[in-house]
Amino acid sequence: MKVNQFAKAGLLTVAVVVTFIFCWETYWRTKGFVATFNDDKVLWANARKAVYQPIDKATVFIGSSRIKFDLDIAEWEKLTGEKAVQLALVGTSPRQLLQDLANDEKFKGKLVVDVTEPLFFSQIPVFHKSANEAVDFYKKQTPSEKFSSSINFALESRFVFLEEGRFSLNTLLNDLEVPSRPGVFVVPPFPKGFEWTKFNRQTFMSAGFLADTQLINRQTNIWKKLIMGNPAPPVSGKPLQAILDEVAAAVKKIQSRGGKVIFVRTPSSGPMAEGEQKTFPRAKYWDALLAASNARGIHYADNEKTASFICPEWSHLSPNDAILYTQYLIEEMRQLGWFS
Repeated sequence: MKVNQFAKAGLLTVAVVVTFIFCWETYWRTKGFVATFNDDKVLWANARKAVYQPIDKATVFIGSSRIKFDLDIAEWEKLTGEKAVQLALVGTSPRQLLQDLANDEKFKGKLVVDVTEPLFFSQIPVFHKSANEAVDFYKKQTPSEKFSSSINFALESRFVFLEEGRFSLNTLLNDLEVPSRPGVFVVPPFPKGFEWTKFNRQTFMSAGFLADTQLINRQTNIWKKLIMGNPAPPVSGKPLQAILDEVAAAVKKIQSRGGKVIFVRTPSSGPMAEGEQKTFPRAKYWDALLAASNARGIHYADNEKTASFICPEWSHLSPNDAILYTQYLIEEMRQLGWFS
């Protein structure tokens, strides 16, 4: 009798759980969401494994969020016939990633380094935290963690609600937008349609986000607080020179093994671009970076085809413009012999 009661209780529990999952999944799908991947250190580590391909078979990309939005991986691979390995990290300086690849004797490939000056030249620890965590996880990942990640990837590809970056309890609670208190800054939650990520780490804005002026304005207000509202002066003098020397040494290591490195400045527009140009004058930062590293660079403002791009929220290209930008970027890189 007791066994029968336990069986009924078990079946009821399963039914309740399955019903809840079905309803929760259906709810988010009716809101326009699709299955995407949590863009975390686990997904990054999975991509990091692909950097050892022959130099004529792949290009590795590091940087902050702009290259993740602005490089259309499908278009790149279609036009070049080679793989795009996307290792950029949102809200992070790529300098640690550059050091990781420079110190990896097995890496002898092609590397594109995207430069977003407020992040690239930052000395603030929080802008280096994600890169340090990702590199550390990749080096120490256990077999059980690799097995677990493969299961998670399979599930995330099918269920919308498993995207931790948008639908975890903490994320949903953050949507309440608790105001900052004196001395305590609370990072405003990003609109859920702003950054969606595929398994290849391609990030893009959803159609719903692009069609909603209120959401776009919400995102630009976040940029005003997070980046444009930073009162600290940019790095200069000896600390800046130390950064340039550090980058130059890393580039030289990669080149000495037969690898290739090129710096790319992707588009920004509106008040964001105006603020960046004023705070990080090109001669002092971009030009100095290329001179110090003895590497080639492609700046969006130097090409009339890319200089006119308008970023919906001032900082990243829409999916359609990302396809065009990728085409123009490939044209310029061909001229520099990148694919030879």
